[in-house]
Formats: sequence, C-alpha cells, structure tokens
Amino acid sequence: MATANKKAGDAVDYSMEEKIVALYELQCIDCKIDEINKLKGELPLEVQDLEDEVAGLQTRIDNIANEIEELNLLTKQRKDEIEEAKTLIKRYEEQQRNVRNNREFDSLSKEIEYQALEIELREKRLKEYAAEIKVKTAQAQEAESKMKDRQMDLEAKRSELQSIEQETANEVETLKEQESNVKSKIDDRLLAAYNRIRSNVRNGLAVVTVKRDACGGCFNRIPPQRQFEINQSRKVIVCEYCGRILVSNELVGNAE
Repeated sequence: MATANKKAGDAVDYSMEEKIVALYELQCIDCKIDEINKLKGELPLEVQDLEDEVAGLQTRIDNIANEIEELNLLTKQRKDEIEEAKTLIKRYEEQQRNVRNNREFDSLSKEIEYQALEIELREKRLKEYAAEIKVKTAQAQEAESKMKDRQMDLEAKRSELQSIEQETANEVETLKEQESNVKSKIDDRLLAAYNRIRSNVRNGLAVVTVKRDACGGCFNRIPPQRQFEINQSRKVIVCEYCGRILVSNELVGNAE
C-alpha cells in the first residue's frame, strides 16, 4: 500500500489506494452502526409518532377548553341579558299603572312583549350552550383518557429506547471516533459519492469486494479486465450493474 506523504503543518496527501481502503473501512464501520440501529428497530419512529399524537391530543384538549370557556362566557352574557330584560319588564309594568291613555299603555305592552320574547330567545340559547358544553366536556374527557393511554405507551417506548442507547453508547462513541478518523483520509467528492450510493441501495452497502469474479453487492459477474483494474487500485471503479464501489478482496484482506 502506498504511504501518505506528510510534512509538518501540511495536510496529508493520501494515495488512491489508501482512499479506497479508507472507503471500505468506512463501510465496515457504518455497517456496525447500522446493526446497532437495527436493535432500536422502529422504536425511534414509534416514539416520534406517539409524541406527535400526544401533542395533537393536548392541542385538541386545549381547543375544547377554550370553546367551553367561550360558551361559559356566552352563558353569563345571556343570563345577564335575561336579568336586564326582567328588570325592564318590571319597570314597564310599573309605568303602565300610571299611563294617561291607551296609546301609552299599548306602547308599554309592546315593550313588555318584546322583552318577554328576548327572554325566551336567550333561554333557548342557554339550553343550546348547556348542550354544547355537555358534548364538549365529554369530548375533552375522551381525549384526556386517550392522551393518558398514549403517554403511558410513550414512556414505555422511551424507556426501551433509552435502555438500548445506554447499552450501546460506548460502542457508538468508539465507532463515531473511528468513522471521523477514516473520513479524514477521504476527500469530499468521494465521501459525497459514497453517501449517495449508500442512500440508494437497500442494504446500505456502497463499497463491496469482488468475490468469485462477481460483485459482492449484486452478484453480477465482473469481466477479467475490470477485475485487473480493480486490483490495481489506481482509481475508483463502480459496478456497472448496481453502481456500488468495487474494491479488491486481496487489498482489504480479512478486514470484513
């Protein structure tokens, strides 16, 4: 393997062979991280979904509470209006006792009749508000009960996820350090290509070896001339079938 040229204070200039080996090492590290993430399974998504659902239920409960508060305010206003109408009716009835003619009496009678209708209308509104409050209170109780269940599920999932993360924290930290060191040997262009390939393949394998004359990713046969170029490690070569980066099995040895 070619040796990296380095001077004091200068960046390391790694050979293409070293970069290819670093890519393979990065793939091995990422595979280990992937395996750890598999232990978590769907837990991170489940936790996120439950958090979103709990937040949605809390918003619903808050909205219902605001609606009930508004209905209570309207209820108070209607009750005040009823009391005001009753006061007016009492005043008009007293005035009727002192009228000087039928025209004044009829006019006051109409006012009394109008206020009585206003009371009837407001009492109808009060019944409607009471019915709405009853419905919304039941909705709030149902949402609160559902939220309580979801919070219990969320705490259980969080606890399970945290347990896995605590058990694997040291290993993940070590792998992240190794990953950082290996990435320092690879230029940004190659890293971008590696990440792009990883995101496009199902198993996350962007770098594979040639085994038994075939691509270690898609298992299609690699022509002898192509294998010769791969073994030379003078440039990055990708599989013409699956697009994965191909490395010599002899180059990486038993690193798999």
